Amino acid sequence: MSIARESIKLNPGDYLLHEGEESSEMYYLQSGTLAVFKRKGDKENQIGTIISGELVGEMSFLDKHPRSASVKAMTESILVVVPHEALEATLKALPKWFTALLHTLLDRLRKANARVKI
Repeated sequence: MSIARESIKLNPGDYLLHEGEESSEMYYLQSGTLAVFKRKGDKENQIGTIISGELVGEMSFLDKHPRSASVKAMTESILVVVPHEALEATLKALPKWFTALLHTLLDRLRKANARVKI
């Protein structure tokens, strides 16, 4: 099974993800720069930057919770789409403790993110 099924291109200002959306994919940023935004009231605050070589949308992809932030392109960006089926096939081949480790880390990270004030 191929891990990446396609690439997508974003222009500056294009949104990749929206806070609260469901997830079935994560992305590998091949080139470009993305900004991460968290909503507070009717305002979006930038809370991070994603540069080429990093993953995007991995938390929701792994724990199946809604997206915790919105992401949009700051520059022209190329991303490789990684479908959830590819992860499932890979995880089945790994020991159960590894999956437990992933879920534990994600749970702790989500709890830490919830405590962060914008």
